Amino acid sequence: MTVDPLLVAERLARIRGRIAAATDATRAAEVTVLAVTKAFGPDAVLAALAAGLQAVGENYAHEVVAKFSGLEPRAEVHFIGQLQTNKVRLVAPFVAVYESVDRLSLATEIAKRAPAARVLLQVDTTGEAGKGGCPVPDVPALLHACRDLGLQVEGLMTVGPTEGGPEAARPGFRTVRGLVDELGLSVCSMGMSDDLEVAVAEGSTEVRIGSALFGSRPPRS
Repeated sequence: MTVDPLLVAERLARIRGRIAAATDATRAAEVTVLAVTKAFGPDAVLAALAAGLQAVGENYAHEVVAKFSGLEPRAEVHFIGQLQTNKVRLVAPFVAVYESVDRLSLATEIAKRAPAARVLLQVDTTGEAGKGGCPVPDVPALLHACRDLGLQVEGLMTVGPTEGGPEAARPGFRTVRGLVDELGLSVCSMGMSDDLEVAVAEGSTEVRIGSALFGSRPPRS
């Protein structure tokens, strides 16, 4: 399945409209759209770049290596999925920002393989198994540990609950935004295709958009 760049551009315009409707004009202009290209081929990355987006999000180490080895022009790759420590060495040549740092062992390996890397700390606001994330009370300690390792902690990231619809994500989003402010960070990555309005209203600075840009994902091979 080939991704149509013109269709991606049209969908991005609609996403921008949704963001604008969720907040004031000044804040809307400050919200970054991260194109989630997991499960799609390099054509999705190129379509995102052609639409004016600079960064893409990936969830799986093997896809990062396969997709970005030799791909030109280069996109800024954000790793947004759960990352095993033994896979850091594979993705380090390609990843610009690690958005899912949720434990000291992972931070230590990133610091070893990618010194001074840019990172976001993933915060667990749902308690759901399989989503990852640092418990809210432990975030300040993890932040300090990451900085001690020489990592550049730019902000926090969270994933909303699977059930309950967009409004179910609001309390968690509000908590994370409060932590961002309390800790003096700049990036607050929260909100996806289905709940971006709630996320933006609660102060997100980056929304991670996949299906609303590219349509339904092809099955993983």
